[in-house]
Amino acid sequence: MNSLHGRRVLVTGANGTFGRLLCSRLTTAGAVVAGIDLVAVDGPVTVFGCDLTSSTAVPDVVAAAVAHLGGLDLLVNNAGVGGPAPAELPPDEVVTRQLEVNLLAAWRTTAAALPALEASRGRVVFVASRMAVLPLPLAAAYGVSKRALVAYADALRLEVGSHVGVSVVYPSMVASPIHDTTAAAGLSLQGVSRLEPVEGVIAAILRAATSRKPPRDVATTRRGRFEMAVARHFPALADAMVRRTVTSRLAAGAFDGAPLAAGMVRRHLSP
Repeated sequence: MNSLHGRRVLVTGANGTFGRLLCSRLTTAGAVVAGIDLVAVDGPVTVFGCDLTSSTAVPDVVAAAVAHLGGLDLLVNNAGVGGPAPAELPPDEVVTRQLEVNLLAAWRTTAAALPALEASRGRVVFVASRMAVLPLPLAAAYGVSKRALVAYADALRLEVGSHVGVSVVYPSMVASPIHDTTAAAGLSLQGVSRLEPVEGVIAAILRAATSRKPPRDVATTRRGRFEMAVARHFPALADAMVRRTVTSRLAAGAFDGAPLAAGMVRRHLSP
């Protein structure tokens, strides 16, 4: 297992729930850490301000962060957004935003950081989601964007894997502001997805960063490993598991007051 001491690390979404704790853990382990987020922070960990959806701003801010660190050994693509987006409705700005932040921002950042990562034979870790392999209804944009992120990571691994390690971490639901807009729309995932502690997600990211060989896919819990295995090897069973849970939530009236779930409620009442 590789030590984090002295490793130069760049974390996107550094001001968020995962980002703050990850930067703290990395710093405690002796890494030299910088972050990127919408709002700059001048503190123990320097966070560079940047809108990662800007194709013109990202290369410059990544270059500035790499210069600040004196090189780059590890990039953690952690920035992400969520929001309700039923698959049966036309895509709107919520969908566009999730695709931009969850997929294209990570793509832009990685592309800008690759020369430095290749020079150091470093690693890149993508924070995806269990929904990349086990999708849930009413959150199509999030699942699509995270599945696309995994596809990007897979393609990247084939291109640069001889020189740069590429890993993907798959958290489930963690208590975080990322779920606020979904809950406000009456589409809470409570009862559909099980909460897990943020510390477990950070531990999984650190495992991916420090393992002797970069792991391809990293689950954050034993349940997560089971769900990922079922989704990949028995997709019809995975669909049935999700459908049964969602049906029970519909029968309990959990989505009755949610306009975005009106189609599902109507079909449940008129099978």
